[in-house]
Amino acid sequence: MRQRGQLSGARMPEHWDEAVDVVVIGSGFAGLAAAAAARVSGAQVLILEKMPYFGGNSILAGGGYSCWDSKLKLREKLELGGDSWEKHMEDTLRGGGYYNNPALVEVLVRGAPDGLDWLADNGAVFKETLPRLGGHSAHRSYQAGCNLAEVVKKHALSLGAELRLNTAITALCRNGTAGPVAGVLVSAGGAERAIAARRGVVIASGGFGSDLKLRTAYQPALGGAYNTTNHKGATGEMIKLALAAGADTIHMEFIQLYPCAEPVSGRLDAFAFDCYSGPGYGLIYVNGSGRRFVSELAGRDIVSNAQVSAGKRPTYAILNGAIFDKLARSAEAVKKGVSSGRLITAGTIPQLARDLGIPPENLADTVGRHNAAIEAGVDQDFGKPVTAQMLPLAEGPFYAISQWPSVHYTMGGLRINTEAQVLDIRGNTIPGLYAAGEVCGGIHGSNRLGGNAIAECIVFGRIAGKNAAGHN
Repeated sequence: MRQRGQLSGARMPEHWDEAVDVVVIGSGFAGLAAAAAARVSGAQVLILEKMPYFGGNSILAGGGYSCWDSKLKLREKLELGGDSWEKHMEDTLRGGGYYNNPALVEVLVRGAPDGLDWLADNGAVFKETLPRLGGHSAHRSYQAGCNLAEVVKKHALSLGAELRLNTAITALCRNGTAGPVAGVLVSAGGAERAIAARRGVVIASGGFGSDLKLRTAYQPALGGAYNTTNHKGATGEMIKLALAAGADTIHMEFIQLYPCAEPVSGRLDAFAFDCYSGPGYGLIYVNGSGRRFVSELAGRDIVSNAQVSAGKRPTYAILNGAIFDKLARSAEAVKKGVSSGRLITAGTIPQLARDLGIPPENLADTVGRHNAAIEAGVDQDFGKPVTAQMLPLAEGPFYAISQWPSVHYTMGGLRINTEAQVLDIRGNTIPGLYAAGEVCGGIHGSNRLGGNAIAECIVFGRIAGKNAAGHN
């Protein structure tokens, strides 16, 4: 295939090898939601995925979706108090250091209930639990489990979207410096092809947490000493290709650590999610001396920095069977966690401390002090909000889960507007180019709150797909 050279750093072909209405780049939550919305709008949709598997980081996610309301009415059923979109918005802005674009945050939080109901209508099953996550002022994290990406993929493909794996984008094709993005160049099976997008292109390729060179260019401190929770394909090349086509970026320096990753691998598993979801029910974090070191309901950035400052790797989440019940973690799963060594368990707190190599008197004192804080309703040590949902660590069995920060999420990326259109450095839209998910910046500010990522992917993915299908 021949090209006509470069325009704005983006190559235009002499001819197209094939044409579809909408090209979606990436097959995670945002891409699949975009594909589904574009199909409902009547567009022919092709999803292109560079990896040999679908889903990207979405298949590694725990399925938490933060939302202030839903037709499921779990908050009311579980008697967890009130919430509102205004509260969700303020939490998100405050958690992001107020670097967020408020207009984008409002679209996210106001659209979250419809997005969650859309998931439920199309096969997602949510557990009978609603944790309060760090940085949130309410219990609002709906839990669908680790197969949620499969549910969304099944729905998108059932609508007629086509998914191609092992297909890497090599360029966005833009017709001149002010023209529309007309399609993409791809490499698959050793050959390059030009695919026209008659209506639009949606970039939903995720972040760059696995690209050590790129992330350290913006955050030198997050070098090789840190593992990542990301899949190996989270390398950010679509940000670079969009820049070559005239796009702007924002907040590239904001990179998040997940405080509760498995310490050796840096990966996420079910118990890493429990470490993060449990504080709203009374779970505590302790260091190697058996002492708390942070408010467990603080944002991920605060908790991660406090862990590193604690000095000794790893730290531990301490909980009991009653809290596992609140998290809807099955007895069978807990049993497997113990047998694998991921969970350390004991009948008493002093014995748990001995098994961890922690001074028993310290851990016993810490647990006793925290139990008293729950009873009094005031955490005098770290100012954690104490609620009626928190359970004292009074009865065993008791469990410990080791944890350590790992590079998790890149808040920066392509600059978009409320219609998911990609903007250039002058703030003008690039015709025919849309983006959704972690590849975008400006929504989460300097730190993302838990459960807001999947919500963002679904809300903005559906907006991007619908608008791309409607573009001519």
